[in-house]
Amino acid sequence: MNDDETYDTDLSPAEGKRVARLPPEELALIDAALLSQVSNDWRKVARVVGMAMLSMPDRPSGVPDVYFAKRVALLVEAGQLESQGNLRRMRFSEVRRRSA
Repeated sequence: MNDDETYDTDLSPAEGKRVARLPPEELALIDAALLSQVSNDWRKVARVVGMAMLSMPDRPSGVPDVYFAKRVALLVEAGQLESQGNLRRMRFSEVRRRSA
């Protein structure tokens, strides 16, 4: 990847403003939807994000898939998920529940 390319998780300025206004309750709903799509087996982040978004018909408007992918990375950082690959590229990374 060269310096001109953007990552899957780059938000536009307008998207950044929109997600900055999300209350903690909506963040918790997004995280719960993401976690509900993860299993003990590796799954592509793009699949987890897409299925989580589909499972939330009343999700906050204007919240893009790239933000859901950012939340996946935060769940990995928080120790709730394990990952492999580059989390900034949804189709080239995978997550699963932390092994015991």
